[in-house]
Amino acid sequence: MSRGTAEARLDVQIDVYLQEGALATLADDVRLGLSATQKTLPPKYFYDSRGSELFERITELPEYYPTRAEQSILDAVGAEVVELVRPDELVELGPGSARKTNALLDPMYESGRARRYVPVDVSESAVEETAARLAGEYAGPAIHGIVGDFERDLERIPRNGDRRLIAFLGGTIGNLNAVERRTMLSRVREQLGPGDRLLMGTDLVKDRERLEAAYNDSAGVTAEFNRNVLNVINTNLDGDLDPERFEHRAVYDERRQWVEMRLYARDSHEARIEALAVDVPFDEGEHIQTEISCKCTEERLEHEYARAGLELLDVYTDRERLFALSLAGPNE
Repeated sequence: MSRGTAEARLDVQIDVYLQEGALATLADDVRLGLSATQKTLPPKYFYDSRGSELFERITELPEYYPTRAEQSILDAVGAEVVELVRPDELVELGPGSARKTNALLDPMYESGRARRYVPVDVSESAVEETAARLAGEYAGPAIHGIVGDFERDLERIPRNGDRRLIAFLGGTIGNLNAVERRTMLSRVREQLGPGDRLLMGTDLVKDRERLEAAYNDSAGVTAEFNRNVLNVINTNLDGDLDPERFEHRAVYDERRQWVEMRLYARDSHEARIEALAVDVPFDEGEHIQTEISCKCTEERLEHEYARAGLELLDVYTDRERLFALSLAGPNE
């Protein structure tokens, strides 16, 4: 399909609200997280340039099914969702490389309704690269990138009266705990008018073996990805955390229905973070929680949407029922 050329494009605008990108809150989060009894680090700090490269490799691993499963669903039902919602504007939260975006933009473009695409990401380079790629592929929609934290900056997305589809893909909602998910979904609800919709990707509950294999790949790519967060701290906060003194493990908590990624200290030692003027002690076997990835059932989705003022309208899954896309709208 010919989508036009970059020369035929309308405007491209990028608004930056995080001058330092995801690193704007790094110092505060590291100080708070590594001083807690249970040490934690937010997963958004995985994605420096090296971390982003590693994650792209993870998505291609045989054990890591979520990306392939979600893409298969989008390819199968993207046009159906666009026909049902009839959006003029696509807002994508945390698109990263936006590889999945075309499954929604193509049918929007073909129907003549694609007026605007709004990628919202903490990475300025990701927003710029996405804008440049899509500007070259489509003669259509205006592109208005937002560089900001979608947990804080949703209100920065300007309204123009067009019907809106918000895409929150990749299972990213699962990186938030129950309170954070409710807050996030409530904030998304505030961005939806009566005819607007949310399309959200969620990983589904399944057997422990399949889940843990996806986060403990045999090639060790996820382990390198997990330990790289320590390099992010070292580079930006003048730290001396040694990634080789930590072991990656991912475990499934059946009660909480989430996979937890951890970094275990291989020995007792102390690390210095000069920019914070703090020394961080580690006992042998102590771990840092670096990510949770909550797994959903349709019942949980319906319940969590309802608590946020949203109504679950439909659920689409892949053939193996590994992953789901859910369509929700305001509960008027």
